[in-house]
Amino acid sequence: MTVSMGFIGFGKSTTRYHLPYVLKRKKIRVKTIYSRTRKYQLEQEYQEYGIQFTDDVDNLLKDDEIQGVVICTPHETHYDLARICLEHNKHVIVEKPFTPTVKEARELYRMAHERNLIITPYQNRRLDGDFLALQEVLEKGYIGKAVELESHIDYDRPGIPLPKDHVNRAFYGLGVHTTDQMVSIFGAPEKVYYDIRSQSEGSNDYYHVEFFYKNFKAIVKTSMLVKTPYPRFILHGTKGSFIKYGIDKQEECLKAGRMPWEKDFGIDPKENYGKVSFTDEEGKDRNLTIPTPLGDYGRFYDDFVEAVEGKKGSLVTEEEALAVIEILENGFSGENPRVHAFNKYNKTE
Repeated sequence: MTVSMGFIGFGKSTTRYHLPYVLKRKKIRVKTIYSRTRKYQLEQEYQEYGIQFTDDVDNLLKDDEIQGVVICTPHETHYDLARICLEHNKHVIVEKPFTPTVKEARELYRMAHERNLIITPYQNRRLDGDFLALQEVLEKGYIGKAVELESHIDYDRPGIPLPKDHVNRAFYGLGVHTTDQMVSIFGAPEKVYYDIRSQSEGSNDYYHVEFFYKNFKAIVKTSMLVKTPYPRFILHGTKGSFIKYGIDKQEECLKAGRMPWEKDFGIDPKENYGKVSFTDEEGKDRNLTIPTPLGDYGRFYDDFVEAVEGKKGSLVTEEEALAVIEILENGFSGENPRVHAFNKYNKTE
C-alpha cells in the first residue's frame, strides 16, 4: 500500500524536516503541496518527484486520492487547518506545537475518533540518536533503577529578541520535544515545577522544568546563554550513571543541505558517544562506551503509514499528546516559579 500525502505549507519546516525523509520512501507519495503564495523557483527543485503545487487549498482537500495531510504552518493556524482536514476525511500530522491548548487538542482527537482517522503531533525528536542511546541504557538496566535524569538543549545566542507570543518561545519550541521525550518513557508526571523566564534584557528565554514521579525526577532545561555546553543527558540510577554529550546531528546535516540518503548523514562523532559507569551483578565497577544509534526522522512516517493501514497505533498516543500540551500550557498560566499538580488523562474522559 502506498499512502498519498499532501502538505499545507511550503516553508523551511516542510522542505527541511519533512520532505527529505518522505520523498524516497517507497510507501509514501507526495502528491500535492499547498502554499498561500506560490514559490516557483523553489518548486523547480522538486520537479523529478511529480509533485503538484497549488495556491488553492481545495485542490488538496477535495482530492479523494490524498489520504493524509501534513500541516507545516504557523502555530496559530494549526487547530483550524487540522479541523478542516479532518472534516475532509484526511489523516493528519501536525507540526509542533500540536495546538497551544488542551481544549483544542481534545477537540481534534474527538473529531478524529468520530471519523476513524489518525491525527498526531510530529514528535520527530523521539528518533534522535542521542535519545535512542538514552533509551538503550535504560532498557539494558546498566544504571539500575533510574532516580534522576537531566536533559539539556542549550545555545550561545545572547541578544536575540524575546518573542511576545509565549507559544513562539523556547518552552513551546524546544520544550515540546524534551517534554515529549520524558513523557514517552516515563508517562505523565505527578507534579511539574516551572521556572520559565528571560535571563537578561534583550535575550531569548529560558526554562527549567522538573517532572516529579514516585522516587524519580526528570529535568528539562534550555538556555540561550551557555558558552560551555552541558552534557545532552545526565542520568543517575541505583547502580550507576550515564553521561552523553552532543545533540543529534540530523538537523545540522539538513541545515547544511545534506540529505538522509547521503553517506554519513547524521553520524554522531565518536567523541560524543555516551559513557556509562555502573556496578555489575558481581559487584565490579565497569565503564562502557555506548555508540550512538543512527537517528532517522523518517521512521515517524513509517509508523504513520502502518497506523493508517491499521497495523498499529500512532507512535505518539493521545494520552501522551494531551499530557505534553497540558505541561506546556500550564507553564504560562501563572507566575513562575511554581508547582502544578498534574491531571492524568485517559481516553474515557
